[in-house]
Amino acid sequence: MQEPVTGVPAPQARGGEGHVRRMTARPANAHQARLLRMLRDEGPSSRAQLGDRVDLSRSKLAVEVDRLLETGLVVADGLAASRGGRRSHNIRLAPALRFLGVDIGATSVDVAVTNAELEVLGHLNHPMDVREGPVAVFDQVLSMAGKLKASGLAEGFDGAGIGVPGPVRYPEGVPVAPPIMPGWDGFPVREALSQDLGCPVMVDNDVNLMAMGEQHAGVARTVADFLCIKIGTGIGCGIVVGGEVYRGTTGSAGDIGHIQVTPDGRPCPCGNRGCLEAHFSGAALARDAEEAARSGRSPELAGRLETTGRLTAVDVAAAAAAGDPAALALIRDGGDRVGQVIAGLVSFFNPGLVVIGGGVTGLGHNLLASLRTQVYRQSLPLATGNLPIVLGELGPAAGVIGAARLISDHLFSPA
Repeated sequence: MQEPVTGVPAPQARGGEGHVRRMTARPANAHQARLLRMLRDEGPSSRAQLGDRVDLSRSKLAVEVDRLLETGLVVADGLAASRGGRRSHNIRLAPALRFLGVDIGATSVDVAVTNAELEVLGHLNHPMDVREGPVAVFDQVLSMAGKLKASGLAEGFDGAGIGVPGPVRYPEGVPVAPPIMPGWDGFPVREALSQDLGCPVMVDNDVNLMAMGEQHAGVARTVADFLCIKIGTGIGCGIVVGGEVYRGTTGSAGDIGHIQVTPDGRPCPCGNRGCLEAHFSGAALARDAEEAARSGRSPELAGRLETTGRLTAVDVAAAAAAGDPAALALIRDGGDRVGQVIAGLVSFFNPGLVVIGGGVTGLGHNLLASLRTQVYRQSLPLATGNLPIVLGELGPAAGVIGAARLISDHLFSPA
């Protein structure tokens, strides 16, 4: 069932044929790009405040700000607080700018519209099986985007960020041999949606966008080097180094779901055996829970299976909360396997934070405790002595905020 649009009153109309066609201005140089990103991340600022944070002379800063005002990307926004002498106006990003964030998961689609500061103005969710293929999925995305526009939250979109649950050749925006996405290999996502939406589009792996969302507005706001682990239908890792997502040479960095954890273990959709994803992910957990229910090892799960006909991570979490030993064992065993992989990543990368997100995090602190135990036990004390391992703060909003951040990073870069 589609969630209702939530958000703020509609912006005032700007006339003409639509804002999308007029959003042609881009920052002319790196100084302007930095100013735009500062205003996005820190909100309205006075010229004096901007001058405190950038390495520009007062006259050069004034020139760059005036040029941005001329483009319409920023506007004057009330008087700034007095610092002695004549008061200046605050500068802010144009309030009419709108970004579309799309987070395509294996079993659902989230679509949101944000303002230039990446505040979510409206957010829709709809169940959708990614295996139905790109045409069906993007028909749904366009329908949801249309509903957001019709609600008055946007006349059009200045840009769109898209996340998909598989490897992406970046920056072309093309999925490459995604194991859980039949029919998507080589599909020109960026090109197709750019034509349909009438605006610039950027595409990335969904876990990279989750990491960017948590970095912008979540638990990783103050951390420059961190890992973001998404445990859902699949398992992936967003790697942030020096505040920037690291994608690797071809865009496949962080594909930890296909690290082998059990030699000659279960077959995986990628074609190998014993992959982490084959032993602990949303699909694997559901399969193991149903086996525990049918074998008589878990009366609690058996009751839920009889009622609903299928089990999910939500059922396992509820059974564990009721003290069901089989459910607790499934969580513990899965957490041990994921923790084993994370321990290796921590020893190699030495991050300042590990964020755990995705649908399976509904298992909560039982999962987190098992993960932490493995990481702290297996990694060297120098790497884990001051290492928080925490659940993400943003939930389903992380992906759409990260998607909006992705496209704004692109648009707020020199043309």
